[in-house]
Amino acid sequence: MVNVYGCNHIAIEVDDIEKAVAFYSDVFNLKRLSEGEGDAFFKLGEHQFLAMFEAPEVQPSRVRHFGLLVRDEEQIAEIREKLTSKYGIELIPPFRCDFRDPFGNRIQVVDLHDESMVWLLPYRELQDTGLSFDSTHRAALDSLRSG
Repeated sequence: MVNVYGCNHIAIEVDDIEKAVAFYSDVFNLKRLSEGEGDAFFKLGEHQFLAMFEAPEVQPSRVRHFGLLVRDEEQIAEIREKLTSKYGIELIPPFRCDFRDPFGNRIQVVDLHDESMVWLLPYRELQDTGLSFDSTHRAALDSLRSG
């Protein structure tokens, strides 16, 4: 039986690798892992990475996207402000922070208070935040552990 433990990486296409590296470093403060000709890799938390590949023509999708997890609403607000003020990027309603990067990739930013966080409780980086969950979240975690 196959057991999937999570997502190892996300790969996106960009038409200008240097602009993409500058954008993701600036907006998300991502740590660059390594690089090669036409590509770049960034650490996403402790267990995943973002891979960027330069492509001559990028084809945006209507609904395909990936989600990045930040600490709280303050960080989401900081990202929204930078996207709209510095980069002139329009947010995609009705979500708090959905947008297309300058290369056409759709991104959704969520925070640690999203109720789906119960799935990430075992991760050390989440435990290190000191975030606590109410009894509803704890009951959901207990049912996951027993099921």
